[in-house]
Amino acid sequence: MTLLASHAASAVALADPLTLAAGATEHRGLTMTLFGLFVLATLGITVWAGRQTKDAADFYAGGRSFSGFQNGLAISGDYMSAASFLGIAGAIALFGYDGFLYSIGFLVAWLVALLLVAEPLRNAGRYTMADVLAFRMRQRPVRTAAGISTIVVSIFYLLAQMVGAGTLVALLLGVSGDSAKRWTIVAVGALMVVYVAIGGMKGTTWVQIVKAVLLIAGTALMTVLVLAKYNFNISALLGAAADASGKANAFLEPGLKYGATGTSKLDFISLGLALVLGTAGLPHILVRFYTVPTAKAARKSVLWAIGIIGGFYLMTLALGFGAAALVGPKAIKAANAAGNTAAPQLAETLGGGSGTTGGAVLLAVISAVAFATILAVVAGLTLASSASFAHDLYANVIRRGKVTEREEVHAAKWAAAAIGAVAIVLSLFADKLNTAALVALAFAVAASANLPTLLFSLFWKRFNTAGAVSSVYAGLISSVVLVAFSPVVSGGKNSLFPHSDFQWFPLENPGLVSIPVGFLAGWIGTVLSREPADPAKYAELEVRSLTGLGAH
Repeated sequence: MTLLASHAASAVALADPLTLAAGATEHRGLTMTLFGLFVLATLGITVWAGRQTKDAADFYAGGRSFSGFQNGLAISGDYMSAASFLGIAGAIALFGYDGFLYSIGFLVAWLVALLLVAEPLRNAGRYTMADVLAFRMRQRPVRTAAGISTIVVSIFYLLAQMVGAGTLVALLLGVSGDSAKRWTIVAVGALMVVYVAIGGMKGTTWVQIVKAVLLIAGTALMTVLVLAKYNFNISALLGAAADASGKANAFLEPGLKYGATGTSKLDFISLGLALVLGTAGLPHILVRFYTVPTAKAARKSVLWAIGIIGGFYLMTLALGFGAAALVGPKAIKAANAAGNTAAPQLAETLGGGSGTTGGAVLLAVISAVAFATILAVVAGLTLASSASFAHDLYANVIRRGKVTEREEVHAAKWAAAAIGAVAIVLSLFADKLNTAALVALAFAVAASANLPTLLFSLFWKRFNTAGAVSSVYAGLISSVVLVAFSPVVSGGKNSLFPHSDFQWFPLENPGLVSIPVGFLAGWIGTVLSREPADPAKYAELEVRSLTGLGAH
């Protein structure tokens, strides 16, 4: 399973009870208290934010009142999912150097967002990605395509996160059986709808900020404890990890995970493309650029996010190699074959080991942080998809712009409930499935449909409506089809349908093919269309995107 699978599916793997369940059971009261305190605190923030939400700008963009630092924290909270926290630590613990390459990929992805997207998007748009795409084109077809793409990306990402939240809470609270886990998923889904419907962007942003602080604090604590075991000598830590891995120096060199075959090398390139380019097209990340008052603040927020996320992913190096050295690959694989329980196992070991009070306490704290992380990401995804439905599909396509801000916000709240209900229902059916296909699809659609269209709109004078629609739908359809016929869905023990085999596409991630398809379709659609682009509109967009003149 690739790390894209781990990135959003790793929390799902926590359903393997084994050693973690014992530690959680021993201090279940503490775990429940931590969960309860976080939920109560965030609900309080949400209610307070709801009272401050007066109009559409407040609901969609938090009144554009957040500073660059605050928005940087919120972006970090949106980006650093629990799956990233758990999955990367597990990948490093099992694959050493190759696992750490994922951390680098996630960090490098922000340079694309900073250099190409952040400032122009903040200047040219208002609430959603479609605002930029529709600025100089026909509203209805472009907003329809962008709205569908946004909702597809968000729902598939949501699905993976919600299943993870349900299984994590079920494990730590000691509930067993399918019905208990499903009720947990329903509760988490209902909570996320409450966050969005009541608090809007203000509430969601503050929840993200709190979550980011908790995650950084928890990760920093574990990093210090790991380094203290080796007298803060990183060479000693790496040497111990290499010895415990059974791979000797190969554990610290490239090629352990990717490099055995030509296909695996191509898969790594495909995964890297999806990560680096998909990040700048993720809807719940893009809407964050509208929450700051100026383009300068948007740039600052991305710079803060790069610093915070960079620090976090550097600390995953200590967590991953620390888990390899102190827990050991055999124990990690015994709990979960993909290594997704490495961080919680490490927390228990650092606290004193299984059966000790310190081990149970640190396990409970880190698990509560992981839960907070999932809940915050879920809220961000729900807000992005509901805003796109209300602002793009309902207000501008269905009602043709003849709608008040109050009606639009009400539609967004109902959309949050509807999208939450869809995610809950799908999660109930997907609670036993490998979510690799869902995650790969989310990143591939973002990189194949959203990003090409955004870049063409901002930087290509001739780009027109036909090109935009072609790019979005071609990227969407190609990524869906390739994932459907990939090893992720059938033909392997970790696939969605392990007992069937209808794969013909050899790569686990479609980005290597679907991303060029998205760009090529945008170019072909534009060139073949007889519809002329509006040079005056492009000039206006260019001035606005580069200078902020006339921006909302």
